[in-house]
Amino acid sequence: MLATLALAAAIAWQPWTDDVFQRAQKEGNKLVLLDLEAVWCHWCHVMDEVTYQDPKVQALLAKKYLAVKVDQDSRPDLSNRYEDYGWPATIIFDAKGQELVKRSGYLEPASMLKVLQAVVDDPTPGPSVKPVAPVAFAASPFLPAARKVQLKKDYEDRFDGKLGSWGEGKQKFLDWDSTEYSLALALRGDAAAERRARLTFEGELNLLDPAWGGVYQYSTDGDWKHPHFEKIMQYQAENMRLFALGGAQLAEPRYTAAAQAIFGFLHKFLRSPEGAFYVSQDADLVQGEHGGEFFALSDVQRRARGIPRVDQHVYARENGWAIQGLAQLYAATGDAAALEDATTAVKWIQAHRGLDGGGFRHDDKDAAGPFLGDTLAMGRAFLALHAATGERAYLLLAADAAGFIRKTFADKDPGFPTVAKAPAAGLPPTRLRDENIAAARFFNLLSRYTGAKDDRAAAESAMRYLAAPTIADRFITAGVLLADAELADAPVHIVIVGPKDAPEAKALQLAALAYPAPYKRAEWWDKREGPLPNAEVQYPDVKKPAAFACTGNRCSLPAFKPEDIRRRIDAIQAPQ
Repeated sequence: MLATLALAAAIAWQPWTDDVFQRAQKEGNKLVLLDLEAVWCHWCHVMDEVTYQDPKVQALLAKKYLAVKVDQDSRPDLSNRYEDYGWPATIIFDAKGQELVKRSGYLEPASMLKVLQAVVDDPTPGPSVKPVAPVAFAASPFLPAARKVQLKKDYEDRFDGKLGSWGEGKQKFLDWDSTEYSLALALRGDAAAERRARLTFEGELNLLDPAWGGVYQYSTDGDWKHPHFEKIMQYQAENMRLFALGGAQLAEPRYTAAAQAIFGFLHKFLRSPEGAFYVSQDADLVQGEHGGEFFALSDVQRRARGIPRVDQHVYARENGWAIQGLAQLYAATGDAAALEDATTAVKWIQAHRGLDGGGFRHDDKDAAGPFLGDTLAMGRAFLALHAATGERAYLLLAADAAGFIRKTFADKDPGFPTVAKAPAAGLPPTRLRDENIAAARFFNLLSRYTGAKDDRAAAESAMRYLAAPTIADRFITAGVLLADAELADAPVHIVIVGPKDAPEAKALQLAALAYPAPYKRAEWWDKREGPLPNAEVQYPDVKKPAAFACTGNRCSLPAFKPEDIRRRIDAIQAPQ
């Protein structure tokens, strides 16, 4: 044991700081190795236990390198920059900060030694470092018709018609944007899109932990039977959200049950005593040992051996994701426990991660930042809670978050960068496609609630980045199509008219929330609170609580019974 500890200490791992390259220069122009890992990652553990324990690797690093280790969950600026490389990611720089090598995944000792020595012998950029193509920002925020046709064809072509799921390679997982886009198309009568959603949900059920709930990250080998066992918050939150939405829309109780099982896992394993949410649960019970045998056990058998490590950091971004998923579960099922967990987490994050002006930091103390993802995720969470509860305070908080993003992250180019300033050590700022998809959708939906032109302009700015050919055409395309479709059309707008303390109004509100539209604006007008923020329709002074729905240029008759709401909404969405 002592020998192992001595070997582990042989690498003098350093943090990633603003002066990392200055330090490398002072130490004789050393090369900089960045080991970007994930706490929950099996192959990261193997890298630590095998590759970085190798005496030859340690000796070469000590002599020629400044070795830097970073938990990617803690640094969204670095994580977003190198996300395509997977974890562990190994990046080597020269002492001036120029990238020389970028490698993805586990490197055995012999391979690592070969890479390290090759860079020492020839410290110039290798073939893994490709120049970044400039982005030709689109003049219009809307996709041209021909581009939309091509992107929709890509979305269809990349679908596995036999097993479900989208993507490239042999990984199977629930792609959230593609599945949500399929549900949106299915709601308009697209039978093929509904089949895609169902087939993917059926596959994803295989990645649901039968003992503890929660979903594993993905499956390898081109099927749904070889899971990687880490449980990461974004996968929990988005699967919970999509299973809840899909269960309601497709009238499939098994999907709703899956969403509830994920909620159970979050509540039991990833919830702090104060009610905020942790980051992830490890893939391995013993670091570096594959967890397949452990996760095949029952709950009792697992607990007899122990519980895989939980990363107990509390990040605003991850909590924002969880709150959105919980709000959707509440909307689909009326489960008050889900809403209670969501509102408890919100209060804690506001108190402990809030910044002046409506923004949020990532952790208790951030080495960099603020990061776009934290305030964006919390802004979307506030908007989801406003829809779920009808409470205007949440809408005001969403608007504050939007204002912080516009003020802090906007620059001369369209879209929003990951970090408010250049990431540590002066690397140029990056824009992440997924974050800008989320930003376009958030700002657009918020503008529908508030009527604020600044929010609409922010949505259009994000879309001008997303509509750039090199961005829109990259990998899975459904998110860009979703953002474009929502920007072009008004959401279905459902308003409950009646006092918030009236049981009849509450019953109508729960029925309205359960309407399974991925793109929906839900409000509750209690006249005692004054007019709605963006009152586009003058609702009649009804004698008892009622629900109204509008879409495009049509509004429904009032619904006075919860069971009438879906029929009213379906009627106004039917082709004229």
